[in-house]
Amino acid sequence: MDNLNIEMTKAPSRPIKVVQYGGGNFLRAFVDYFFDLANEKGLFDGSIAIVESLERSNVDRFKQQDCQYTLQLRGNVNGEEYVETRVITSLAKAVTVFHDYEEYVALAKEEELRFFVSNTTEAGIVFNGEDKFEDKFHVTFPAKLTQFLYERYKAFDGAMDKGLIMLPVELIDDNGIVLKKYVKDYIELWQLEEGFKNWVEEACIFTSTLVDRIVPGFPRDEKDEICAKLGYNDDLLDTAEPFALWVIESPKDISAELPLDKALEGKVGMNIIFTDNQKPYKQRKVRILNGAHTSFVLASYLIGHDTVKESMDDKLVRDFMNKTIYEEIIPTLTLPKEELEEFAAAVVDRFNNPFIKHALLSISLNSVSKWRARCMPSLLGYVDKFGKLPKNLSFSIAALLAFYKGNEIREGALIGKRNGEEYKIVDDPEVLEFFKENSDLAARELAKKYLSNEQFHGQDLTKVEGLLDEVTKDLEAIRTIGAEKAMEELG
Repeated sequence: MDNLNIEMTKAPSRPIKVVQYGGGNFLRAFVDYFFDLANEKGLFDGSIAIVESLERSNVDRFKQQDCQYTLQLRGNVNGEEYVETRVITSLAKAVTVFHDYEEYVALAKEEELRFFVSNTTEAGIVFNGEDKFEDKFHVTFPAKLTQFLYERYKAFDGAMDKGLIMLPVELIDDNGIVLKKYVKDYIELWQLEEGFKNWVEEACIFTSTLVDRIVPGFPRDEKDEICAKLGYNDDLLDTAEPFALWVIESPKDISAELPLDKALEGKVGMNIIFTDNQKPYKQRKVRILNGAHTSFVLASYLIGHDTVKESMDDKLVRDFMNKTIYEEIIPTLTLPKEELEEFAAAVVDRFNNPFIKHALLSISLNSVSKWRARCMPSLLGYVDKFGKLPKNLSFSIAALLAFYKGNEIREGALIGKRNGEEYKIVDDPEVLEFFKENSDLAARELAKKYLSNEQFHGQDLTKVEGLLDEVTKDLEAIRTIGAEKAMEELG
């Protein structure tokens, strides 16, 4: 079969309006998909240039297919199986900083360039005082961005209508605010002129974003079968779930320039939200999606399940999760109830996705800190609001204590056992040492030591009225009758 190429797609030539730092599966299944929809609907009329910064780059695979690729969205929408296959034509070129430096710099001089998207992982947005302005390759991403913006500033003599809008999607809090701070720090470090500093401040916009879409990526085991049905070879084939959320916080309204939300009209479960405050949406995601995961996965694993889908196929676990979300988490949140319940329904669809094998042990990593960030605020909020304990969130603590049972640390993991078979418990060293020393204690003694550990929770949770008694009762039940029957007794 021939490789997918532009002769097959008949993609029109469009001006480059977006530079995208990174060509990985997530950006292609998320950002590039949205721009492709906007182009199709006549809302954008622009293309994307991918930039790879690593010396070992995969840009050749983009060039071999003229930057054309296929995306399959697979999962559940409104409780029914959903599959969408789309050829993405929004990419125009792919360059690497190391091997195409002049071509990379030329992108800064593109007349209609307006947006700069990045996904350099959480470790990418950093500052290094050793970076030098004249360095081309071995500098941090914020340093490279500062150099890129400076090239554009010079090329257009500081024209105020040639500033760029930054859309970082790295998973750190206030990613745009942090990125802007580091760009300004590099301007100071390199003693660049005041005019450029003012241009960055006034002509450029740094947004902070929240992104949410599960992207399994290249379907290695199914690639040949999928390509046979498509009728062409595609080495850039990408897969993702149908659900998508992109919250864009900006100091100025950019929705008219970036009409991606309008491109999603009619797409169930996909939302782009422009706001001046993304925090309520992040709270919703962390507390409902991530909090639901953390509240049931450890108990579900102890029951005998290995994946999220298996857990959802078990009525007991599914009912436990639904009660946790709708009765214990949602009542503590600030967004409108209808909006929260709509998001929760989408979460349930996502957990039921038959195309994604999400291992419970993968989700279990660092569960102590995850419980603090994802579940503790809901538990405390529930107590404050209703004056009583939420049974399921309290049970999730007992399940954590039962899951973190082991006496041997091997290769950085505490070794637990389920039905005689070993499993690895992965967390920070101090957490693993705590459970290595204490997991065999009597239920009340272990619960008291754990709940009172302020290093783990930032406070002494034994001061929450009744919590120690509740966790002790649940842990004793899990130990004596098993996690499944203990969950049943919660009602």
